[in-house]
Amino acid sequence: MAGDIVPIELGLTDGNTFTLWAPRWREGDDEWEAFLGLDEDLYGFPGVAELAAFIRAGDDNDLADHPAWSTVVGVQADELVPDDKHTYDLVGVPELAAEDPSPEVIAELEDALEIVRILGEVCELTVITKFFNGNPILGAVTTGTRNFVGREGVDLWVRIGRLIAKHWDDVIDAIDDVISTPDVDAAAVSTAEAELEAAASAEDEDEPDDDDLELVDGDADDSADETDEADDDEDDDDVDDEIDDDDFWANIGIDPIRIVTGDGEYLSLRCYLGDDPVFLGADGKIFVFTSARSLSRYLADSRDHDLTELSTFDEVRTSATDGSLEFDVIDDNVYVLPGLVDDIADGPRRIDRNQLDLAVELLTDAADYADDDSVNEALGSTTPLGWFVDYAVNPDPKRMAPSPPFDNESEAWRALVHDFEDRLVKKS
Repeated sequence: MAGDIVPIELGLTDGNTFTLWAPRWREGDDEWEAFLGLDEDLYGFPGVAELAAFIRAGDDNDLADHPAWSTVVGVQADELVPDDKHTYDLVGVPELAAEDPSPEVIAELEDALEIVRILGEVCELTVITKFFNGNPILGAVTTGTRNFVGREGVDLWVRIGRLIAKHWDDVIDAIDDVISTPDVDAAAVSTAEAELEAAASAEDEDEPDDDDLELVDGDADDSADETDEADDDEDDDDVDDEIDDDDFWANIGIDPIRIVTGDGEYLSLRCYLGDDPVFLGADGKIFVFTSARSLSRYLADSRDHDLTELSTFDEVRTSATDGSLEFDVIDDNVYVLPGLVDDIADGPRRIDRNQLDLAVELLTDAADYADDDSVNEALGSTTPLGWFVDYAVNPDPKRMAPSPPFDNESEAWRALVHDFEDRLVKKS
């Protein structure tokens, strides 16, 4: 779908309704958010063909001034079919909230509540804005399953379900009242229906037939079993090596770390002197390596880095020199940076909290190592990014969740990652 105009499907009292949503966009110094409609009416259509026909008929709607509108007018009808992420069964929300709080149920409920909250704000539906403003515990849904564990968590989930059951009919009625369906040209609808049928037929042709699937013979299965057995033996050996290697690094007081950036994966070392992080590096720069061999070679030959000051580093150099040094990195020392910028833009529920928490640790340690306060300042509790990160990593249903859009938070995080990557010095 073009630009930032998104087709959505709403399950309402009279059936499914198709419309368009433009998430917040900036125009000069102003921010806007809108749905397809005009003045106080929200336009909804019984099918995608009718939606396409209306879009092509003219510009008499509130989205006509959106920067992407001219592109939307020219798309094929099948591009207006909402994806699963933008399909909301609003009438089914009470039943959804009555189910057990599995990750899938919570994610679906959050998406439904979020689109209803936005509808309430954009369409100025007082019933809906009062429902959300007066019930802050609904914010607990945005933080995933963590809030719904144990007796207190179950009690919180039940309270949310009862709250929705009590007020949801009024919420749906408020949305039903602003929905209207403009007349559309029958010939334009037929054209759009033909496009949808053609797209569906093309998709069916791309599906492989059962006759095209090759059967794997028994000999191949036997070979696979033998390979699996060999892999199991190797895995057992790897476990023994990992235990020995972990003991070595634990005794030395230094941790091998793995850093994944947009440019690749790197190995390095880090330790703590008291509370102060010290990396394999110098002058605030962190030396990173693309392979264990190159890292071992550097440790054996070089003395131009800060870890040489450690009393135990001679043992590392000795092991690197005789070829016995290994770098088995534990999960808590694997730092994956790619993807977090987009995840932050999507909101706190979509964040992998462990990944974010570890990334914050790495960026903070690297800045502290360089005597740079910029990361601590950017993640301070009074900044939007700091509030977002703290809420995402330590969710609390008693606090209001950060409100979208999260573009500023995402860009602030991107800047921190960029500064961190500038500290890395790649060694061969």
